Amino acid sequence: MANLTKIRPRALLHASGGPRYAVALAVDALGTGMLRPFLLLYGVTVLRLSAPVTGIAMTGGVVVGLVCMPAVGRWLDRGARSSVVAASMLVRVLGVALLLATPAGRAWPFAAAALFLGLGNQAWPAAHAALVVTVSHGRQRDTALAAARALRNAGLGVGALLATACLAGGAMALQVLAAVTGLAYLTAAALAWSVRLRADPSAPRAGAAAGEPAPRMRALLAANVVYVFCLNVPEIALPLVLVTQMHASPVWSAVVFVANTVLVVTLQVPVTVLMSRFSRRTVLALAGVVLTASYLGFLAATSLGPGWGAPAVAAVSVLCTVGEIIYAGSATALVTALAPPHVLGRTLARFELSTGFGLAVSPAALTALAPYGPAALWGTLGAATLLSASAVAPAKVSLRPGRGRRQPPAEWPPVRGW
Repeated sequence: MANLTKIRPRALLHASGGPRYAVALAVDALGTGMLRPFLLLYGVTVLRLSAPVTGIAMTGGVVVGLVCMPAVGRWLDRGARSSVVAASMLVRVLGVALLLATPAGRAWPFAAAALFLGLGNQAWPAAHAALVVTVSHGRQRDTALAAARALRNAGLGVGALLATACLAGGAMALQVLAAVTGLAYLTAAALAWSVRLRADPSAPRAGAAAGEPAPRMRALLAANVVYVFCLNVPEIALPLVLVTQMHASPVWSAVVFVANTVLVVTLQVPVTVLMSRFSRRTVLALAGVVLTASYLGFLAATSLGPGWGAPAVAAVSVLCTVGEIIYAGSATALVTALAPPHVLGRTLARFELSTGFGLAVSPAALTALAPYGPAALWGTLGAATLLSASAVAPAKVSLRPGRGRRQPPAEWPPVRGW
């Protein structure tokens, strides 16, 4: 399939799942943005739990969500698509209901609520990617995945702004916020369910060998654990460095976070389209190089001291966001291109396991490295990311007959209900 040269909104909307599904994504992201950043605050303020207990419960929800990913992958491999997406939203409705029903001072009901919320948050990316793969092909699929990420970031940002405006109302406002989030999840689940999309896993794509095994992807999965650290750099590493080490105003942390959100929303699709002229492995390796350069830039910026250091860090964060955009536009797309249709769900589940693991360990790793100084933090991140980029870079292509680059994926199985 030829590389994309321009963005066609109508075709992109269809390739992303259609209008109803796009609305479902927007509503779901809005609800997630209203609650997820303030879930810890809800446990401490409304339920009067200690911060450590609240944090352990939230971490437990993420871990259980990761453990359930193989089951999600097998469900997808049986052909389910929109039903899995809707289920990932409905399970979060149950989590919100438990959250609202939890009495003050009770940790176990809050832990159960966090479990269901974590399960839905972990299951959604794989289910969404499988749905997009079923209705789109080739580079159009990459752009559709990028468009969904941009839309989701926009919804998360707007939801977080609405929630921030409501925080002045105290505990009652947080409870109302949780109730509105539950309604948003319920509405999104109904819209996603109405798409009624299934795939036929028994019909192999043209040119695919029968019973083709799942790709092993060991190097890719290991590299992905390191790559996803970039997602927590604007939220954890930079505020930690700016406020506690450089003694800069917290405004700089807010500037970095807002700039990251705006850049992802506006550039995710154009950059993905621009990168479509290169192989996905090349683009993923390039993302690692760009991220490594940004980490070295942070190392240089922090050496400038309190005066120019904070503006320099904010400027370098733009380069880090560009690396994040390139990574996000190529990683999942590469996995979907490598996976045979009959094991697409399990392959995506393995990839999301590596993503979830990286997101889970990165806060601890970043906060553990930061006290040892900028060289330890940014030097370690840069070295690990560059090593990961070399691991995913495309191998040299042999020109002998019968050897060389893997054949591009052909059309995917027939779709029912679209």
